[in-house]
Amino acid sequence: MRTLKIHLIRHGMTDANLQGRYIGCKTDLPLNPEGVDELRLLRENNDYPAVDRVYTSPMLRCKQTAGVLYPEKTPCVVENLREYDFGDFEGKTANELEGYSSYAKWASGEIQAPPNGEANQDFIKRLCVGLNEIVVDMLNDGITESAVMMHGGAIMMLLSATAVPRRKTVEWTSENGRGYSLLITPSLYHSSGIVEVYDIV
Repeated sequence: MRTLKIHLIRHGMTDANLQGRYIGCKTDLPLNPEGVDELRLLRENNDYPAVDRVYTSPMLRCKQTAGVLYPEKTPCVVENLREYDFGDFEGKTANELEGYSSYAKWASGEIQAPPNGEANQDFIKRLCVGLNEIVVDMLNDGITESAVMMHGGAIMMLLSATAVPRRKTVEWTSENGRGYSLLITPSLYHSSGIVEVYDIV
């Protein structure tokens, strides 16, 4: 089987990004005008990978990013790539949550889920299922290179769980419209779930 190339790209900027708010799967925000302009400039001034297929989270901000960066492609929506469920923290900033003991425990890793939200391990498992759906789809259709529009936190969590070189979650950050390029060797991936990060988008 041929090695696959998958490029994980963080969606463009939203108003919530500027405000530092936790926006997950419950709030379907669009890109803001500055975010659209930034993506257009990135596309004009950089060579984004030429891909055979584009996949995206179902969230509007990711679908809009796909439309700006790859306007000639009709993206395939992968439901399992949707953003984290922040539960009671949804829409709030870190400053607004300072007084909540549950927030301090979640931020420190003492608890794995916000109140009424998604556990970190469940999030990672869901993202891995989403990635596997993409790999299987590419193999079935003979696709060797694709781009995936995702959320910044989702990229961080997915790569911390699957990628080599091994890094801490916070070391897999990416700017809006940027991300990481993966090499996937099907035999290694199917036996261990490991992907190799070989470049920055």
